[in-house]
Amino acid sequence: MKGAIIFRLVCILLLWLFFCGWLLTRYAQTDTPINLRTLFPLVASAIIIFVPLYKKYFRKSSGK
Repeated sequence: MKGAIIFRLVCILLLWLFFCGWLLTRYAQTDTPINLRTLFPLVASAIIIFVPLYKKYFRKSSGK
């Protein structure tokens, strides 16, 4: 894998983690419980973002 691809993946991961952390700390500050309605968008966004990246870069490089 080239260095530019790794850099892009790390940037996307850090940006996603930043927004997830921001959302969770926002809920923690308002004393709203973290429930399925809060966690579902986080999990759905992870699937939407990282599954296509996995299929493009990692599954392709393993020869499948």
